[in-house]
Amino acid sequence: MRSDLIFGALTHVNNRYQLCQLAAKATRKLHKPNTRLQDTTNEVLDRFKDTVPMDGAVEAKVEKIHVADHQERRAA
Repeated sequence: MRSDLIFGALTHVNNRYQLCQLAAKATRKLHKPNTRLQDTTNEVLDRFKDTVPMDGAVEAKVEKIHVADHQERRAA
């Protein structure tokens, strides 16, 4: 059930509003065409249950990837 996933994800994120914002951003980035949005959301919440979604090292890596992608697009 979705409520079990939410309560599991709240072990790493203390604020419910912040969890909602993080889950929405992650769902937008991980969603694949021709799949159900509900399944992607459940997958994101399941990942949040197992890992810390706001880990500083992970955010730095993601930012580097976005900068590199943006620079490649510009050069092309």
